[in-house]
Amino acid sequence: MEKKELELLEKLAPDHPDLKSLWDDHILYEKQLEKLEGKSFLTPSEEQQVRLIKKQKLDGKTKLVALLHQYAQKEG
Repeated sequence: MEKKELELLEKLAPDHPDLKSLWDDHILYEKQLEKLEGKSFLTPSEEQQVRLIKKQKLDGKTKLVALLHQYAQKEG
């Protein structure tokens, strides 16, 4: 995420639990990916899990950024 978006997230998250939830999920996915990608070898099941986590992370980030822009426009 861009620095501007992260700053906006910090500002808006306390008042918008949906943003905080999406951000928490994003961080969780990131940690899961780091753990899996840190392995020297992935089983086919783990490779499938990596693909799924990346998709979930991207979907969540897309929703998060859209909500950030929506809330930013409302607040001016």
